[in-house]
Amino acid sequence: MIRLFLTSLLTLAVCGCGRASTQQHNATAAAQPTRQAAAQQQTAVTPTPQTAADTAASENEQAAAAQETAGEAGDDDHTPPDRGDVSLEHLAALPADAQLPTGKWKPGVNYDPIVPAQPTSVSPGKVEVVEVFWLGCPHCYALEPFVQAWLKNKPSYIEFVRIPVMWGPIHRAHARLFYTLAALNRSDLFEKAFDTIQQKHELLVSTTGNDDETLKLQQAFAKDNGISPEDYAKAYNSFSVNSNLQRAEQLTQRYQVQGVPLVIIDGKYSTDVAKAGGPQQLISEIDDLAAVEHAHTSNR
Repeated sequence: MIRLFLTSLLTLAVCGCGRASTQQHNATAAAQPTRQAAAQQQTAVTPTPQTAADTAASENEQAAAAQETAGEAGDDDHTPPDRGDVSLEHLAALPADAQLPTGKWKPGVNYDPIVPAQPTSVSPGKVEVVEVFWLGCPHCYALEPFVQAWLKNKPSYIEFVRIPVMWGPIHRAHARLFYTLAALNRSDLFEKAFDTIQQKHELLVSTTGNDDETLKLQQAFAKDNGISPEDYAKAYNSFSVNSNLQRAEQLTQRYQVQGVPLVIIDGKYSTDVAKAGGPQQLISEIDDLAAVEHAHTSNR
């Protein structure tokens, strides 16, 4: 009965993953569609549009529904200001080697310049691509098959980094799960954790905000996948995991993350499924913007 109530409550909110919506149901799990169904829904087009304009509007609506958006801040959160066109006002001041790419991707439409550009942690000649995500976000889950396919064929100069969003308690708990699995060299369980949360509707965090209960739930998941509860607890409370959580917190604020999934290219451009026009278009945009950045770095 409790699970049915929690599932029904979150069914109302699966169209948006933001501070406001997630704070209202931090302790609940959505009745998520399967990965295939979610991806199909994300890319679906209205069957019989009357005009070309209707078709474009329908596609835009589909893309816009593919991101969890941030709302008002809670008591323990800081909501970043809406950037709007602030970044665009600085475009003319960009140096020659940082001019924005021209062509099919338009600044302010398909991506937003990040001004000032943020430092990255990749080696020379590499381009950092960051995905800010949340394990509880159905839109991140719907994008995942496209990301996985891209990772198999992405250019070698791209270094892909996942950063879990740090809006509230449930996001932080899922972020700790993500980094704990990485600390245990079990990043192979990332997809399984995603599936467990999205398809089995098991949050893997306490529905009451109890940290001890969250640890026990995650230990049970780890034990089912060959990790001893003791090893999991040790990694869970480790310095490396706490350091990564602190960095994720800083990056969530630095990039003013208001919706996920969000993609950051080389600390200079931010984009998402809605801005790109769809998940496959987003992958193409990532490649194109990363190629521009690689050309810049190669010419220095």
